[in-house]
Amino acid sequence: MQEKSHEALLGQQFGARAAAYLNSAVHAQGADLAALADLVRGHDDARVLDLGCGGGHVSFAVAPHAGSVTAYDLSTEMLDVVAHAAAERGLHNVRTEKGVVEHLPFANASFDFVFSRFSAHHWRDFDAGLREAARVLKPGGVAGFVDSICPGVPLFDTYLQSIELLRDPSHVRSYSRAEWDAAIARAGLVCTATRVHRLRLIFSVWVERMSTPKLQCDAIRALQNAMSESVTRYFNIGADGSFDLDVTFVRATR
Repeated sequence: MQEKSHEALLGQQFGARAAAYLNSAVHAQGADLAALADLVRGHDDARVLDLGCGGGHVSFAVAPHAGSVTAYDLSTEMLDVVAHAAAERGLHNVRTEKGVVEHLPFANASFDFVFSRFSAHHWRDFDAGLREAARVLKPGGVAGFVDSICPGVPLFDTYLQSIELLRDPSHVRSYSRAEWDAAIARAGLVCTATRVHRLRLIFSVWVERMSTPKLQCDAIRALQNAMSESVTRYFNIGADGSFDLDVTFVRATR
């Protein structure tokens, strides 16, 4: 049997769902998206890197305020969707490039801003991805990361990683705030701001977006129903399986 790499799994999972991510309300809107755009505002000549761009929402948000934006992802299908959507929106300063976050094909200090939104929990090597983000960021440049995080409680952590993996086998890990802080420091970045908000995920939309098979959907629902009251209460799990997710916004400089 041919071995499947994590990168191949990611491409398989997201390539066929590129249009769904472009049109996803969870990904296409949010105060965190506006906050990333605000960081670039006033820097008309800035070079911006959108790591793990997915449906391109960060690229589209910052492009009107930047000199150039590189939308970077390992899925060819995702990048095709982003390129088409950028052209339709008249965002001619957006270009796409394919690759993995652990080995960026860019020179040191190439970008004024490096952003990543809802991508880091898929990275095979979290530390390597952050190190590369720091490497290509100019001294004094700004990095912004938005991602789901796990609570600092083992029971809640185990539950969250379990349902995420059942929904999407390309999930690696949602890290805690403490893990983010430590990894940011190891990468040579200085954290300047961190905030956390909660995001309501509608179960039917959440699983449909990844075309999660019914077997796994049933397993998630069974796990939700079997968990202790403390888990149900923390994640605010509804009767239909919808729940609240913790999301962090981390701003850092080099």
